[in-house]
Amino acid sequence: MGTIIITVGAISGITGILAFLLTLAKNTIGNYGEVIININDDEDHVVDGGTTLLSALIDEKIFIPSACGGKGSCGYCKVKVNEGAGPILPTELGYLTPEDKKENVRLSCQVKVKNDFKIEIPEELFNVQEYEGKVSKIVDLTPTIKHLTFDLKEGEIDFKAGQYVQLRAPEYKGNDEEVYRAYSIASSPSKRDQLELIIGYVEEGIATTYVHHHLEEDEEVLFNGPYGDFFYQDTDREMVMVAIGTGMAPILSILYHMVENNINRKATFYFGARYLEDLFFVEELQEIEKKLPNFKFIPSLSRAKEDDNWTGEIGRVTDAIEKYMESGENKEAYLCGSPRMIDSTVELLKEKGMQEELIFYDKFE
Repeated sequence: MGTIIITVGAISGITGILAFLLTLAKNTIGNYGEVIININDDEDHVVDGGTTLLSALIDEKIFIPSACGGKGSCGYCKVKVNEGAGPILPTELGYLTPEDKKENVRLSCQVKVKNDFKIEIPEELFNVQEYEGKVSKIVDLTPTIKHLTFDLKEGEIDFKAGQYVQLRAPEYKGNDEEVYRAYSIASSPSKRDQLELIIGYVEEGIATTYVHHHLEEDEEVLFNGPYGDFFYQDTDREMVMVAIGTGMAPILSILYHMVENNINRKATFYFGARYLEDLFFVEELQEIEKKLPNFKFIPSLSRAKEDDNWTGEIGRVTDAIEKYMESGENKEAYLCGSPRMIDSTVELLKEKGMQEELIFYDKFE
């Protein structure tokens, strides 16, 4: 019995020492005190050290694009760091070009704030704002995709058709971290007091789990934006639009903009889905066809079932493009979807003669 008591006491003592050392490390080794972030040789921001540069800037209400929410998997949160960042980390290498490295560009989500920084960011990011919204409607478009409408509580958001915002997913049961995720705006730029998003469910995705299993109508949300250099270009070239799944969102925004401004350019929208149940907004797009006589919507199913009685295109969106588009000359493209779809479509369009600089795209994981 005495041996057991001694053993238990020893284990308890070791556990207590380890807990003390962890607490000490957290409060000393990881505590860098207050540091100064100088932006564009102009503004100084005093922040608490120890966090990432991305998080520190968010705390200062300076919002840097980050489609992955700071996980180091999108490469969007690039910032020019002239002083304070230290050596480039292995987690950054896959996202930095040789030119980025020469220009001191870093991934702000990977760089820890341990001392004073000097950084440069584009002036337009100072126009990015945080907005409070209220969920006015949630509609199930497919078994895994929801259409959400938010009413802004105050002010208006000014964005270009095709851009995106970052929606905040707060802590909830099963998730103890607050994250931001990027979603393309599906509504018309003319609706400045309202915002629509199309969000698909990703298993174990923090933000999509929040949206699909926790968020309800009448709840309040936070988002910031707008972001992105993927948006409608005002030219007279024929338009080739390509999307799969929730990638329809920015294309819808562009089409709504065209309808409202009576822009009747020749345009074709190739949309891909796996099954018939994965198609959505078909009636809305058919109505747009009536309003824009030079617009054509071509949906395609890659895994059509016999009992679907599907009479439309079968195969991937690239199959439909191959079938209906003869040449890419004097055309420009707007693509939104997975990296695999984007890459294969870009190659096909280039083979058909489309200039690469006229292929605009927005990739998402």
